[in-house]
Amino acid sequence: MKLLRYIIIYVSALLVGGMAVAQSTPTITSHISADTVMIGDRVTLTIEVDADVMQHIVFPTFDFTQNIPEGAEQQEPSIEVINDFVPDTISKEGRRVRLRKRYEMAVYDEGIYKLGRAQALYLDKNIVDTLFAEREEELFVKTFQIDSTMTTVRDLKPQMTLKLRFAEFGGYLGIALAVVLLLAGVIYLLVRYLHKRGKHLSDLFKPAPPVPAHIVAIEALEKLRNEKLWQNNKHKQYYSGLSDILRTYLAGRFEVGAMEMTTDEIADALREVDIEHKSKMDLLSVLRDADLVKFAKATPEANDNELAYDKAFYFVENTKPVEVVEEEEDKTTKNEKEEQK
Repeated sequence: MKLLRYIIIYVSALLVGGMAVAQSTPTITSHISADTVMIGDRVTLTIEVDADVMQHIVFPTFDFTQNIPEGAEQQEPSIEVINDFVPDTISKEGRRVRLRKRYEMAVYDEGIYKLGRAQALYLDKNIVDTLFAEREEELFVKTFQIDSTMTTVRDLKPQMTLKLRFAEFGGYLGIALAVVLLLAGVIYLLVRYLHKRGKHLSDLFKPAPPVPAHIVAIEALEKLRNEKLWQNNKHKQYYSGLSDILRTYLAGRFEVGAMEMTTDEIADALREVDIEHKSKMDLLSVLRDADLVKFAKATPEANDNELAYDKAFYFVENTKPVEVVEEEEDKTTKNEKEEQK
């Protein structure tokens, strides 16, 4: 009885150990989405492995350079892996986990493609082994069959000519007509507006008249005064500004090339110009003072600086065109009358 008991215990231990080993060994299966496809279609190969959570599974990387379909003459592979998806976990129960790996492939030539048995590498403690699926995957690729006896080569059809319909351009014609009418209305209102003010439409396209020389000179003198140069011991810049303003005014008002002349040359040129003697003397006085400051490094007094500015200002005022003075007086009188009304 004792011997029989020992035999039963030993056999049970062997069976339990065998079952434990069988449970710990991963299993692999594979399937293909379609075993028959047309050229250019895509097919998905799926490999699933059922393993222990402590086992590491490595899925294969396909290389089809050696997998040429039967009867093919080309040496380049006609099957290509388009998408190599990341392995994902599809189920997990206790210590068992089921992994899935997918490969999306495209085939470019007809024939029979033998993909072989799916495989994966697994590592478990000191064990490194390769798993193989039970069945081999095979893919049959067909092409389109063309019956040349039923196909007739025909010439290109001539270009079809259709009649032009008003509906095709009527909308654009209406928009163009509306734009033309709108522009005509704007021009009409503009002409009436200008006519009331004694002007013509052509006046809008005339170039602006040049600014009179005396206005340019007065504005430049006011700007120079606001800079307060001599008050900050910048006498040279101050007198250079006065000299340049007066020389520019002479060139614009009397057409005297004063910018390239010395003070004495300017005095000679002004002998033939109708200018009051006092105004001429004030001009030459400012120009000579400017020469002394610029070239002899003279430093005038504050009163002299103010006096030089006044001489320059009144020289421009006293020598500006007479008609300008009359126009300004007429404008002033007209404004006063309008204010009184």
